[in-house]
Amino acid sequence: MGRRVIFLKNYWRYIKSIFLNIEAKMSINLKRPVGVLFDWDNTLVDTWPVIHDAMNFTLKKMGYPLWSLEDSKNNVRLSLRESFPGLFGDKWKTARDIFYMRFKKIHLKRLEVLPGAEKLLISMKKKGVYLGVVSNKSGENLRREANHLGWSQYFGKIIGAMDAEEDKPSIKPVQLAVKGSGIDLGQRVWFVGDTKIDMECAYNSGCFPILINKNAPLVEEFGQCMPKIHLMNCDKLKNFFNELR
Repeated sequence: MGRRVIFLKNYWRYIKSIFLNIEAKMSINLKRPVGVLFDWDNTLVDTWPVIHDAMNFTLKKMGYPLWSLEDSKNNVRLSLRESFPGLFGDKWKTARDIFYMRFKKIHLKRLEVLPGAEKLLISMKKKGVYLGVVSNKSGENLRREANHLGWSQYFGKIIGAMDAEEDKPSIKPVQLAVKGSGIDLGQRVWFVGDTKIDMECAYNSGCFPILINKNAPLVEEFGQCMPKIHLMNCDKLKNFFNELR
């Protein structure tokens, strides 16, 4: 019975996703974007194993119960400077230093590109679309990862946590990501990410919100920040992009 309920929930998520995308294309008369801003972690690269490892290393050192991988996925949304004070109180800076020490030790060795991600970037770049990154990962670590992959060449700006006065979902890192590009924020600038924070950031900055996630978005989770397009992976987004003129 339980399996049947799970199947039906996933089935209806899938159906809703199809209609969401059809409705968006019909009602918006979508055109090819002039700019695309990407989240980084788990949008273009798979970093959950690294984040989970560094988080549990920190929790253990600080004397806290360890998290499951699902706990990490649910709890790691905001930037470290916004989330750690709530988790660790006045010892949050100590926890921050422990986290970054562990993270820097392992993140490049275990960094994995998501299927189709680089082909997506190349396809958009060839069409003359401005590309940028807006992430809540430390800007230093973010740019180190992009350089490690040889991807810095694709992006006009790579903006991470602490680079702007505020982090996602604020508009400020988005403004910084397009500064000097010659493009204006609006519906012809896509914001692509895998979580509600990304969609909220898109709405706050006036960008067109696109969710990349294997699960279809639910109103109970996203509320007023529902994506206008939902696609399951980078390959699907590349195909969708190439259909537009």
